[in-house]
Amino acid sequence: MPRPLWTGAISFGLVTIPIKVVSATENHSISFHQYHQEDMGRIRTRKVCEIDGKVLSQDEIGKGYEVAKDRTVPVTDEELDRMPLPTAKAIEIIAFVEAGTIDPVRISDSYYLAVDGQVAAKPYALLRKALERSDKVAVAKFAWHNRERLGLLRVRDDAIVLHSMRWPDEIRSPESLAPRETELDEDEIERAVQLTDSMALDGISGFRDRYREALEELLAAKSEGKALPAAAGAEEEEPGKVMDLMAALNESVKAAKETRGEDATVHEMTPGKRRARKKAAPAGKKTAAKKTAAKRTDSKSATAKKQPARKAAAKKRTAS
Repeated sequence: MPRPLWTGAISFGLVTIPIKVVSATENHSISFHQYHQEDMGRIRTRKVCEIDGKVLSQDEIGKGYEVAKDRTVPVTDEELDRMPLPTAKAIEIIAFVEAGTIDPVRISDSYYLAVDGQVAAKPYALLRKALERSDKVAVAKFAWHNRERLGLLRVRDDAIVLHSMRWPDEIRSPESLAPRETELDEDEIERAVQLTDSMALDGISGFRDRYREALEELLAAKSEGKALPAAAGAEEEEPGKVMDLMAALNESVKAAKETRGEDATVHEMTPGKRRARKKAAPAGKKTAAKKTAAKRTDSKSATAKKQPARKAAAKKRTAS
C-alpha cells in the first residue's frame, strides 16, 4: 500500500470510521531537469532570504500572511492544527445526492480511503453498502493542506474513493466562451450521431500514453547513441481553410468503421437534400404543372408569330 497522505476518520451521522487516505493515482510523466547548455551543469532553485542573502533549508522556513506592506503575521503548523474546525481531523459527510447532479468539472484529485485498524472494518463496510444500495454518492467536508475542502465519496470495486472538489465559486462561467447561435442542417446532426455510434466503446481501459512511450524511445536512442526515431508524418490543415462539414463527417464515419473492421460503405448525405425532398410536390400536381407550363409556352409562341403580321398590316394602312 502507498504511504498514507493523511489519517483521520469519516464522520457518518453518529458513526465514526477511522481511515487512512492514500493516493488513488500515479504520475508516470517524464520530468526534465534544467541545465547550463555550455557545461551541462544543473540549474537549481534555491530559497534565499531577501534580507541577509542566506540560502535556507526547509526547517528554517515558516509560513506567514502579509496583512499589509512590510507587515507579515507568522502562522505555525501547530496553530493551524488547533483551529476549532470539525473537519480538521474528520471527513464529515453532510449530504447524499444522485451522482448525475455533480458537474464533473468540479472534481479534482482522487484518493482511496483505507480502514485504519480492525475496529473500522464493520462501519466502513456499512457505509460502502449504503452507498451501493442507495445508488448515491456522499458529499463531505474535510480540512487538508491549510484549507477546508469539499469532497465526494463513492464506491469503486470494494473501496471507498474520495474525490476532492472545487467550491461553486471556484468554477468560472463558460457563458462568454459559448459560440453564437449557429444554424445546423438535420442531415449534419444525424451524421454526427452516426459518428458517435461508430466510435462507441464499452470502456477506455485500453488507452495508453503514446506521447510518454515515444519520449522514452527518444531518450533511450539518445543515451545509446542510436539514430532518433523518425517523425510521424501528419498532414497539416491549411490555416483559415473553410471546412466542408458534411464531407468531414462522411469521411470520419467511414474511417471509424474501417478501424472497427465493419463494412465501410457510407451512403453520402448532402445538407439540404432531405429538406428538398420534403418540399417536392406530389406526382399529380407535377403533371398538371407541366401541362400548364406547356400551354403557356404554346400561347407565347403563337403571340410571337402574330406580332410581325400585325406590324406589316399597320405599315400598309399608314402608307395608303
